[in-house]
Amino acid sequence: MSTSSLDLARPQTRAEPRAAARARPSPATLARLVSPLVALALWQLASGTGLLPERLLSAPSTVASTGLDLLRDGTLTDAVATSVRRAALGFLAGAAAGIGLAVVAGLSRIGEHAVDPLMQMLRALPLFGLIPLFILWFGIGETPKVALVALGVAFPLYLNTFAGIRGVDGRLAEVARVLDLSRLGLLRHIVLPGALPQALVGLRQSLGVAWLALIVAEQVNTDAGLGFMINNAREFLRTDVVVLGLAVYAALGLLTDALVRLLERRALAWRKGFLA
Repeated sequence: MSTSSLDLARPQTRAEPRAAARARPSPATLARLVSPLVALALWQLASGTGLLPERLLSAPSTVASTGLDLLRDGTLTDAVATSVRRAALGFLAGAAAGIGLAVVAGLSRIGEHAVDPLMQMLRALPLFGLIPLFILWFGIGETPKVALVALGVAFPLYLNTFAGIRGVDGRLAEVARVLDLSRLGLLRHIVLPGALPQALVGLRQSLGVAWLALIVAEQVNTDAGLGFMINNAREFLRTDVVVLGLAVYAALGLLTDALVRLLERRALAWRKGFLA
């Protein structure tokens, strides 16, 4: 075997243990699973011994069995698809409004005076108290549900993006003037990168609010979706279906939060050098 082939083999040999180490769950991750698993075990034990009656809360095994049945007949798949579509439409509309208004208010005093007072007034309103008005304005179809999600999404993104823009170091604007950057170049190369960490915090908060708003919106005059499935189950005292629906809502929320955290790690990879 030649020396060059040996040299080529060495980096691969060293890389394999590192890749395997990354693939294994860390002790901290395993430790975080202990309390949920213990809670599930106690829940199952309480249900099995009769301490927790089935009419009040179904056992985890029953919920899992019901979930498999609804998955096989397509009921759960259709409900999840409908709810995800509503959440996605509401999120896109709310995110566009929240970020757009934050840029307008954050980049000029005139924009701030025009936009910020209205946003502060609107965010003080009880979100779910607007449902009767939304029904009067938009009817009982999909529009009021999407509008409620959009409104809930807009405020966290607006507040965090606005704070992020105003938190950009003013000395960077002087650098931009020295470099003769245009207004668009200033926004692209300085303002938006500087505001990105705070905006991503707002993104995580807004996704949480989106699922909360959707849960409430889907309780009102729905004929499809997770909320409709939960409402039907409530009428027939099917606590297993109710718990399953809530678990799916929670899983969707955790999934979207994990996606944002992944985006955050990639978009803010430069911050690793500043962490101790």
